[in-house]
Amino acid sequence: MPSQVWRLRRWSKGEQCADRHLNRVHKLQRQRLWGYISIGLACGIIGASYVTPLEMALMSILVYAGSAQFAMLALLAVHAPVTAILLTVFLINLRLFLLGLHTSTFFRHASLWQNIGIGILLTDETYGVLLSEHVHTKDISLQWMYGNNITSYLAWMIGTVVGTTLGSLLPNPEVFGLDFALVGMFIGIFSSQFLVMLHKTKLQKLIVILAVVALSFYALSMLVSSSLAVLMSTLLGCAVGVILDDK
Repeated sequence: MPSQVWRLRRWSKGEQCADRHLNRVHKLQRQRLWGYISIGLACGIIGASYVTPLEMALMSILVYAGSAQFAMLALLAVHAPVTAILLTVFLINLRLFLLGLHTSTFFRHASLWQNIGIGILLTDETYGVLLSEHVHTKDISLQWMYGNNITSYLAWMIGTVVGTTLGSLLPNPEVFGLDFALVGMFIGIFSSQFLVMLHKTKLQKLIVILAVVALSFYALSMLVSSSLAVLMSTLLGCAVGVILDDK
């Protein structure tokens, strides 16, 4: 009888932990989706002066990159050549190769094409959600990651198209500071990830890594484009992180 009671209590605690984990995941997903919709609305409203809702839909389907789409709209505003737009988008999205490589390490059991499918729809936000989830559970399924990516993809498309449709109602959307929305979202992602990393890494190491990234970006931005400087400073930060972990 005591053993049965002990098993019942253990099962009950397990159920409570599972429920808390599920609630946390649902809350995180809701916050992410609302974030995508709100940023998408901002992007669409700003872009309403330069593209139609159909063109914005095609941009979101084919490009699907918040920072790159904001940059595309800025270049369209000054009538930049197509080659300049393509090169800018390529450089801005180059960091996603790094994120995709790291993401594939979570799904070593998956095939090459399954990892490519994950990488195609991977963004900074879905990558951040993946890292947050990995803190709480090491067993992340492909279905979970597909859901993470696809729901974000749909939310972004809906937000940008609706924003472009509504944009014609706002004659001067820049006065609302909507162009800062993406930056604000990145700040929120960074702060949450920094708090997560504090549980796994000493503060001194994080400060050293961040200092290396910041200083190298400042120096490199004087020599190369800012997009390439971001990529190179990120690689330097990763290298320093590996060296510090080995000590």
